Amino acid sequence: MALKLLYPFLILLVLIAPSANAQRPVLTDEEQITETVTKEVDEMFHAPDFTKKKDKKFADVHGTMVVDIGVVQNGKVSSFFKVDSEIKNIDFINFMSDYILNHKFQFKLQKQQRYKIRYTVTF
Repeated sequence: MALKLLYPFLILLVLIAPSANAQRPVLTDEEQITETVTKEVDEMFHAPDFTKKKDKKFADVHGTMVVDIGVVQNGKVSSFFKVDSEIKNIDFINFMSDYILNHKFQFKLQKQQRYKIRYTVTF
């Protein structure tokens, strides 16, 4: 009886497992990494989730920021450093930092590789 109840679960698991284990591509070309990071960060800052949070807490913040974003092997953001900014609101800069540091890119790097990408964003 218990085995009959387990069959639908096993079938579902078999169908879902391949998509859950989909491998992210390993990027090796510095130009390609820079383009991909820039594209993903652009998408992140224009996503409804980000704009909703920004508009709710920091509606009056406008200007340009230049930041360095560090990426490590597994695609995680390892560092966020403000290089230059017209924006002086420390709370907003911290919000940006936290938001970016929680992001994981849709690619991996080769073992022991790290990249720093300079990114300019205008709000």
